[in-house]
Amino acid sequence: MLSDSTMKSQVTSILIPVIVPVLLIIVWIYAALKIGNQVILPPIDNVLNLLANPTENLISMGSLASNITVSLVRVLMGYLLAASVGIPLGVIMGYYALVFRLMNTFLNLFRPIPPLAWVPLVMAWFGVASMATAFGVETGKLYIYLNNLKFSMIFIIFIGGFYPILTSSIHGVAGVNRTLIDSARVLGASELQVFRKVLLPAAMPSIINGLRIGLGISWMCLVSAEMLPGSISGVGYLITHAYTLASIDIVIAGMISIGIVGMTMDRIFHHIENRRYAWQRLTR
Repeated sequence: MLSDSTMKSQVTSILIPVIVPVLLIIVWIYAALKIGNQVILPPIDNVLNLLANPTENLISMGSLASNITVSLVRVLMGYLLAASVGIPLGVIMGYYALVFRLMNTFLNLFRPIPPLAWVPLVMAWFGVASMATAFGVETGKLYIYLNNLKFSMIFIIFIGGFYPILTSSIHGVAGVNRTLIDSARVLGASELQVFRKVLLPAAMPSIINGLRIGLGISWMCLVSAEMLPGSISGVGYLITHAYTLASIDIVIAGMISIGIVGMTMDRIFHHIENRRYAWQRLTR
């Protein structure tokens, strides 16, 4: 049997996170009735109906689920590219002071530039070229899938995720206790073994945190990426197109979907952090 204090604690932990969403829903219901204009604020049941039927075709642009799937593939491609470049570069810059001095100033020149500011340059570089262009696919169902993966979109998402991953990787490696590295060398470890057995495991909590932040920013860059010319699918484009048709219920449903997917991905990383690197909190 659970004690009264334990039950109260469990009930409180469940109720507190839902207080603000419930209040927001109440305000939304009241405001929608008071305004009485679906273009300004649609009734909540319209939006809930869209979310409850994610496979329903919307304004001849496919379903909410299919557009979210396209968006997820785009984000994951740009994000994985950012991770594959950011982690190795961050580890090298964090470990070798000369490389850090060589690259840091150059990279910091581009860090303050928001991803959206790259759009004109990216369009000049890539135009509407896609993975279909790269593989020479011009017809068929495969063309439809590959043509949705525009290089310009992937680059914008890449820029969004790159710097958080790079910075966290540099910080994680630079923060490793040098005594551990020196001890490994004294015991006969090669440079590769130092990297694999000492440096990366010790820096991994910081790298994971950077991956978590980078994924969130990459997901946020999605809407601006899908507003680029040549986009005909994705939840960002669905929101933009729905706005031009004054379908604000679809706009809000798309925004909520972006939030739910982003929160789910963040919770996955948070779970990995807590499960694999809980020991880090004991060292603080």
